[in-house]
Amino acid sequence: MTCVLPLRNECDTWKLVPHQTQIEMNAPSQESSNDTSAATGTVRYTGALITVTMLFFIWGFLTALNDILVPHLKPIFDLNYKQVILVQFTFFSAYFLFSIPSGMLIDRVGYKRAMVTGLAIMSFGAAMFVPAAKAPSFPLFLAALLALGAGITLLQVAANPYVTVLGPAKTASSRLNLTQAFNSLGTTIAPYFGSMLILSAVAKPAAELHAMPPDAFQAYRLQQAASVILPYIGLSLTLLVLAVIIAAARLPGIPQAVRSHTSHESDASVWKRRHLVLGAVAIFAYVGAEVAIGSFLVNYFGVPAIGGLAPDRAARLVSLYWFGAMVGRFIGAWVLRYVRTGIVLAFNAVAACALVLFSVMSSGHLAIGSILLVGLFNSIMFPSIFALGVAELGPLTGDGSGVLNMAIVGGAVIPLLAGALADKIGIQHAFVLPAFCYLYILYYALRGSRPTVVARA
Repeated sequence: MTCVLPLRNECDTWKLVPHQTQIEMNAPSQESSNDTSAATGTVRYTGALITVTMLFFIWGFLTALNDILVPHLKPIFDLNYKQVILVQFTFFSAYFLFSIPSGMLIDRVGYKRAMVTGLAIMSFGAAMFVPAAKAPSFPLFLAALLALGAGITLLQVAANPYVTVLGPAKTASSRLNLTQAFNSLGTTIAPYFGSMLILSAVAKPAAELHAMPPDAFQAYRLQQAASVILPYIGLSLTLLVLAVIIAAARLPGIPQAVRSHTSHESDASVWKRRHLVLGAVAIFAYVGAEVAIGSFLVNYFGVPAIGGLAPDRAARLVSLYWFGAMVGRFIGAWVLRYVRTGIVLAFNAVAACALVLFSVMSSGHLAIGSILLVGLFNSIMFPSIFALGVAELGPLTGDGSGVLNMAIVGGAVIPLLAGALADKIGIQHAFVLPAFCYLYILYYALRGSRPTVVARA
């Protein structure tokens, strides 16, 4: 009788539940829609994976839509790069602020209810875009983004470890890459969607805006800001529908282990897992690099020496950046069945670093093509780092997931630093910062990911 990878549940002690026993316990309640083979007693989690994959798609879509908000809000509120990147800073700060509370909520209500709650919070955040646009108010936009980020954080903390245990542990990395591929489908569609509905109106140059009378400038801001209202109302309603679907779905009870409320050993031990701590730094670096690149691509392609493209045309090219990530994840889901995760991660880190540096040193179509190709090699990084980071954590897996999800705050910090660099040395040369991030990921893939426990002093 085999045991599955443990996660946190509502129980109050650490314990492993055998696979077959857990299924028998769940059977009478009819809370699982997955198929059980009568001959082998094994469970196929196909139905649950399909349901949870919808969540990966929608949070990918909303995350990539921020790449459109950055160039859209920049002229409306007359912001520099460092100021406008507060869009990403606020959104990704939610991972740092809400990862631990999300884990606590999951302990209390379980994974399914946590996912429904996350979708409801996201729906509220999307609806907040309406008053933000009607004001128009940049702080209100940031508040809406914080709410969206809080909901997505809850989904991430619940869904990523949930997927790792929906099948054999040895294929957890492959399974995460497959579900993350649909996350990338969302990120691929979002920029094209945004280019048509949000960036369709041509933004006026900064010099022309500064010459406008105050009344005319306010009218222009209202007109431009209003383009986000319809898309985000639609997204808010879609999220509510998804919440109903998840609430009605019969997701399997996962064999889990949980921390004793009377013991502090597990809380202390999780920080002694060197590969987990270094993995959190790798997640920080990866998300920061990916978001920094994606956030500035529209403006980057608008630079005369690079492409001189209008924002709506540049946004459609951004879809190719995320499309590469989607293709790479489908490929990675297959490759990782045969090649060690660390080797694949190291190869992709080298390729991504080289492509970024090549784009920094070139111009025109070469600069555009090379930076877009980075998306292909970003593809397997998050799920691979995540799987390596929680490897061999046993009953600490849930706590490890919370640590790794907190590290997504790299998407707030590194783009902010890149924005400050762009204001000083130009947007093209600011891409050197993501290149350094990929070098650290290379180190983690080859050495830092080896499971070890730091000895007590």
